[in-house]
Amino acid sequence: MSVGHQGYQVDYGNPVGEASLVPPTSPQWRVFKNPVAIGVGGVAAVLLEFADARIRSGVWDHSTYKVDPIGRSKRTGIAAMAGVFGPASTARRIIGGVNRMHRKVTGETPGGEAYRALDPELLDWVSATAAYGFLEAYHRFVAPLSEAERRAYYRDGEPVVRLYGVENPLTSDEDFFAMLDRLLPRFEAHPINLEFLAIIQSGKAAPAVPRFLHQALARAAVSLLPTAVRQRLELGAEYDLRRTDRLMLRAAGTLADRVRDPRSPAWQAARRLGLPGDFAWRSPRAQARMLGHAGIGTQAAPAT
Repeated sequence: MSVGHQGYQVDYGNPVGEASLVPPTSPQWRVFKNPVAIGVGGVAAVLLEFADARIRSGVWDHSTYKVDPIGRSKRTGIAAMAGVFGPASTARRIIGGVNRMHRKVTGETPGGEAYRALDPELLDWVSATAAYGFLEAYHRFVAPLSEAERRAYYRDGEPVVRLYGVENPLTSDEDFFAMLDRLLPRFEAHPINLEFLAIIQSGKAAPAVPRFLHQALARAAVSLLPTAVRQRLELGAEYDLRRTDRLMLRAAGTLADRVRDPRSPAWQAARRLGLPGDFAWRSPRAQARMLGHAGIGTQAAPAT
């Protein structure tokens, strides 16, 4: 099955047998198959990115975000899915295209500070926000992950983020918070952050979904922000996560984790690797029992 959006075409089912950059036994497959984790975590990641004026200006001034925020977000989502589930050759092609676009992104913030998208510090932070956002959203609103699983999640994503030029990939939550502490003095409140949250709350991304669910998603994303970041961004009590939000999103996340969708990237990728389509939905213990001895398609492709 080929999945695409405005130039990003991904056939997750072919070439048959071609490995992905992330092995199917990775916690990344469990996290990325869940739309609630991706939705909540993705919004949190953008808020963490936009806290830095250099990234905020780069996105706002050099992408279609102002006129097509939903389309831009979907393209970013497809690139992320391709990195985890796609054939390695396809993932490298898409990531190479993203890198070529980023080479053109340079400018100055409203405060006069120069920036470029390929600045190693910015690449590291953007990668860190996405990794942490998706992982923490799954952990809080779908199913808790052990410390060992969290470390495996970060470790397994390294081949992907290295292709983006990331020099300091996360290996643990401690790495994320250390990076956050270094950048925190730069973070600031800005109307663009509120405009972004208003877009999310409006429900434009999925008009068929009730607006109150989008509002709950936005509040859930804000709840993932470390307290010091939320204070810097001046996101007040109106964004507090309510008890009904938590219950509703936890129910949605748990349900989504049980829905075995043959059209999904996770299912198609598993079939490409000679595994049952619902492989990513099975517990790690069940996966290990199934693979037994040197199963087919369990290794990741080299990043090169």
